[in-house]
Amino acid sequence: MNVITKIEHWGDTHRLSWFVIFRIALGVFITFKGIHFVNNLDQLREMSMNLAYMSAMAAHYVMFAHLLGGPLIFLGYYTRTACLIQVPVLIGAVIFVNFPSGFMSVGNYFELEISILVLLALIFFSIFGAGKYSLDEKRRHDEEMMKGRPKNMNDLK
Repeated sequence: MNVITKIEHWGDTHRLSWFVIFRIALGVFITFKGIHFVNNLDQLREMSMNLAYMSAMAAHYVMFAHLLGGPLIFLGYYTRTACLIQVPVLIGAVIFVNFPSGFMSVGNYFELEISILVLLALIFFSIFGAGKYSLDEKRRHDEEMMKGRPKNMNDLK
């Protein structure tokens, strides 16, 4: 077993079932932030006119990560991968976007605190997985069931 498989196995055996509600809320929030980001691309263009190519690449990555990863986290489908795709976005949000404003600054609406909380939640679900009520669990259960069944009709003879 390599290190990643050991971490996944440990996370699968030590997760709490009530964190499913937190995972669903996280997926909805990330999807909402992705839609909000898409609707406010003009603000990004105004902020970074001198780094146009870099900001365009970052904007496309953020849109991809949030609009694809948010629903995947919500459904609990490939949750660990979807969370790992989100982590660079949240690290960038914490360091480059929200950290210069500081903690609890006026007019910031706790953006830094929320970004840190979401980053920690993404790391948590990257380790522990989606939980009991998810498409990942259904997929895992179906794979285990298929191991005990014949793969084709010729195996029945």
